Order: sequence, then structure tokens, then C-alpha cells
Amino acid sequence: MATLYTVLAIAWLFYKVTPASTSCLPGCSCTNDNLGRSLLCMETAMGRIPDNVPNYFSKIRIENSHLTELPSGSFSKVSALASLWLNFNDITLMNIKSLEGLTNLTELRLQGNKLRSVPWTAFQDTPNLNILDLKLNRLDVLPESALRQLPGLTYLDLSFNQLTVISRDVFLNWPLLNTQERKGRKEASSGEANVVLALHDNPWLCDCRLKGFVEFIKTISPPLILMNSYLTCTGPSSRAGKFFHEVGLKACMKPEASATETNMTVSLGDKVTLQCLVKARPEPSIHWSYNLKIIKGFTVAETRVDDETIRSQLVIPSMHLEDRGIYTCFANNFIGNFSVSFLINIKSFNASSSGGAAMSRPPFPLSSADENVYIDIRISKQTVYGITLEWYAATDNPAETWFTIQLGKYHSEKKELTYIGPGINTYSVNGLLPVSKYEVCVTLKNQTPRAGQCIVFLTGSDISQLEQREKFIHIIVIMCAMVLAVPVGMYACTTDTRCTFSYLDRCTEQCKRRRRQEKTLRTNGERQGTFDSLQAASDEGLCRDSEELMMKRRSSQDKNNHKGRVQDPQETNIGAKLY
Repeated sequence: MATLYTVLAIAWLFYKVTPASTSCLPGCSCTNDNLGRSLLCMETAMGRIPDNVPNYFSKIRIENSHLTELPSGSFSKVSALASLWLNFNDITLMNIKSLEGLTNLTELRLQGNKLRSVPWTAFQDTPNLNILDLKLNRLDVLPESALRQLPGLTYLDLSFNQLTVISRDVFLNWPLLNTQERKGRKEASSGEANVVLALHDNPWLCDCRLKGFVEFIKTISPPLILMNSYLTCTGPSSRAGKFFHEVGLKACMKPEASATETNMTVSLGDKVTLQCLVKARPEPSIHWSYNLKIIKGFTVAETRVDDETIRSQLVIPSMHLEDRGIYTCFANNFIGNFSVSFLINIKSFNASSSGGAAMSRPPFPLSSADENVYIDIRISKQTVYGITLEWYAATDNPAETWFTIQLGKYHSEKKELTYIGPGINTYSVNGLLPVSKYEVCVTLKNQTPRAGQCIVFLTGSDISQLEQREKFIHIIVIMCAMVLAVPVGMYACTTDTRCTFSYLDRCTEQCKRRRRQEKTLRTNGERQGTFDSLQAASDEGLCRDSEELMMKRRSSQDKNNHKGRVQDPQETNIGAKLY
């Protein structure tokens, strides 16, 4: 009897320690080995982490199962979990509490997912993590404090991501690496495990911002080991394809711009080239302005002199009187900015040269104040806060014809001038004030606006009101269409029941009110070619249609009522007759 009790006790204990295979998740397989019980889910249609994962697994491997995120507390009930593989899914989001409760986790593999960032503070819940595999993701940023929460990490794979620039402080803040360096290289090589790091196949941008990291890579030695020590530059173009150990990077510096000649006096019609040399690390962005306005229509060319210097040239094909003034070359990068200015003057026609001879006129005809050129101007697109302007001018020499766009508040003498070069016949304006009347004119460059060269327009109030107005028009049109589509007999009424058209009455009343307002506007002469006038035209057509429809309906109603009384005068209690 004692032997029987012993066998039953062992069987019960075995059942508790080793759960039956039937408790495995659907579509997955469960196995036992000397490390514990494992869950294997390969190429399933799972789509999300199951809520009923048993708590006795020590290893979970879910791959190619279309997982999209790691929510908070994904495996918090599996406290004994030591190895978690979630490779080749579609994970794009990792919650900051997704690793909560996994204090025994030593291995996490997220290879082949779509992570653009990782909440590194989430690893506070995994103090015993040794292996972290983030290969084949889309990581483009690695914060300086990323590895501070991983004191026991000995393997980190960040290869095949989108990292371009990182700081060497990321690795200097690595607790395990700092500990081994403090113990000394000799002691670390004899007793401590190596730290493996994989950073290859990233699009590294080898400029001054990568200087500290490149120097760190060059000095790497055990216990830190690079899986692939031949890291390659992807940019800039002058260093593309070179290995880290082949490039020498300098510290970053803000732009410094210089020019050989900054004060020039030229003749009308001359071709002028302004040139500035900009030296900066990293490569700066350069733009030109004329009297503090961005230049349109001039040609700007940039040429690289060396790894640090760029030559920028502004070409003015033909100088006009309006082209004189101050031109500025601006250069900036993330360190700072710099500028250099050029002053250009034009010689007067009446002035004499040093030899006493009068200057000749320019080789091309200027547009005089008496020259009357037809300019066809229209607004091709209008938004709440801006317009797009198009024009056509019949000129004798379009390749050298410049235009001036004057924009300002209606009846305001202050106008903003924009000079447009030859070959350009469109211009967009944004940032206008809502519910404001503006005037825009297009003229030849040295002329004042003439009749037919200006357009007055009104900006909208806001997008929501415009949309509401458009929806209101659509509703009225649909209602009228529904009325036309219903058979006439539907509205036949008896003497006791009269059909009403209250909604058409309201429509007609609104139309009449609208028409009275427009008569008042025409009397005052204030009606302009704006969106409001277009809306009024639409309302007028709608009003006419509504009134005609009302008359037809009432005529049809009277005929049907008379016909019903003649044919069947006894049927007086029927509300309507359907045909």
C-alpha cells in the first residue's frame, strides 16, 4: 500500500511540473528540454500577442506571425521567461512597459521587424538581459543614454538599420564596458567575457558629426569586439565607399563666408556674377537675397572647391535700374550662420566716364513708361490664405522681359514688390490674412500698373465655412433633384388634404432675400470678381430653377385635384393616390 501511495504522489507531482501537451496554444508546438518548456509558433496568422500565454514557459519563439506591436505587459505573466524570439514579424511599436515582469529574461531577439525607435528605458525591467538583437530594423537614432539600462549586456546587434550619425558617448555610457575598462585590459582578457558589437551595413554619414564615433571605432580592442570591423561611409559623396580607418574627420565649425569684391559699379545691360566662398563643417545650406527678399529668376550655381569649401555664384543676366542694391549670400548649418553682402550700383546715362565721353545706351531696348504691353492676368488657383497667379504678355523680346508683381491690401499705397525674371509666368502667394481684400498687379519691371493689369480678390474666412457653404449648395441641389424624380401623381391631393411644399417655399424665400441683397450691391457698385460673386451666380441659377419648379408643381396640383373631384367626387377621405 505504501508503494502505491508513493507512485501516485510521483505521478501527481509529474503532472504539476510537466503540463500536458494539450495546453499548448493553437497552431503552435510545445517541447521540453533540459532548460525548461518551450513555445514555438512559426508562420501563423496570430497577428497579436495572445492573452492566455501559460506562465510556465522558459523560452518563447514567435516568428513570421504578423505581429505589429508589443503592448504593455505582453509577457508579464510568464515570469520564468528567459529567452524571447520575435523575429521577422511586422512590429513597428514597442510599448515602454512591454517587458514588464521579465526580470529573468536573458535573451531578446527582434530581428527583421519595422522598428524605427526603441524605448530604451523599457530595459529597466530586464536587469539580467545579455543578448539584444535588433538587426534588420529601421532604427535611425541611438540616444546617448540608450545602453545605460543594460548593465549585463554582452551582445548587441544593430547592423542593417538606418543609422547615419551617433555619438561615441553611447558606448562610453555602457556600464559593462566601463567596468571592464576600469579593471584593466589584462584582467578583463583573463576573466571577463567579451562584448560583441555589430554596427555594419548602416548608411554612415562621415562628416564632422561622426568624428568622435570614428575615433572610438579606430581604438576598439578587447574586451569589445566588432563583428565586422570594416565600417563603410555612405556620404558625403567625397567619402562614399571609404572605410572608417581611411578617413580623417575634423571638428564641426559654423560657416565662414568671404568674397573678393563686395562693392561694384556696372553699366545697364551688363551681365553680373556675384561670388562668395563658404567654408563650413558640416556642409552648409546657401541662399541669396536681394534687399532682404528671396531672389526669384536669377541663376544660382554651387561648386565644391574641397571637402570644406563651396563656391556659390549668383548670375544676373542683364542689369536693370531696379537691380541695383544690396545682395546677400547667407550660409548656415546646425552650428551657426554667416553672411556676406554685395553693393551694386549702376552708372548713370548722363554721367561721363573718366575720359569725358558720354556713356552709350545699353544694347537692348528698355521698357519705357509709354510702352503699352498687353498683359493677360488671371488667378488660376485660390485658397483661404493665398493665390496662384498666371499671366501672359505679348512682348517683342520675351527672353529679356522682366516683370514686377505688386501685392498689397486694397486701397493701400504700400505694396510688396517682387521681381520675376524672363521665362516665368506664374507666381504663388501664401500667408495672406483671412477675410481681407487684396489687390495684385503684374507690370513690366519699370512701369506703374495700368488698366487691366490688376485683380482685386477677397480671401476666405476659414476652410470650415467654405466647406459648409459648398455642402449647403449640394443639399439644395439634391433636394430639387429628388422632387423632380418623384412621379407627379404622388402629389395629387383631395379637397380635404392639401400638399405642402414648405421646403421649396423656404428655398424660394432664401433666393428672394439673396436677390435683394445683390441688387443693393449692384446699386453701390461694389460687386467684385471674387468667390462671393461666383457663389451668388450659383444661387441665382438655383433660385430660378426653384421658382419654375414651384410653379409647375402648383399647376400640376390644381389639375390633379380638379380631375380627382370630377372622376370620383365621393372619395373625399383619401389623402393621396399613387400611380
